[in-house]
Amino acid sequence: MKSSLIDFVPIFLQIAFAVVFVFGTILASHFLGPKRVTSRKNINFECGLDSLGDARSPFSIRYFLVAILFVLFDIEVIFMYPWAINFKEMAWDGLLKMIGFLAVLLIGYIFIVKRKAFEWDK
Repeated sequence: MKSSLIDFVPIFLQIAFAVVFVFGTILASHFLGPKRVTSRKNINFECGLDSLGDARSPFSIRYFLVAILFVLFDIEVIFMYPWAINFKEMAWDGLLKMIGFLAVLLIGYIFIVKRKAFEWDK
């Protein structure tokens, strides 16, 4: 089946409508909105409270380590979902491969526990 340019008209119309809508609302808010500049509007705003201290205060590396470990071990769910869906078709071969995959993850988990990566008291 050969497609022609007329088949893409709805897509072009949707793109044109989106562009006109975005720029139209930006221009309308610029021209119709109030323009009151005060010194209070020019200060930083953080959750309704005045800012205290430096915004570049250092975080503990443990926070980032736990976040990375969470992402790493959360990825296993992505690999386990298709395996669970196709469990019957994969039979014993799929089960053995998943056991190997989980064994590698378990070894990694034991390693990070031995290295005390989850202890916050240091």
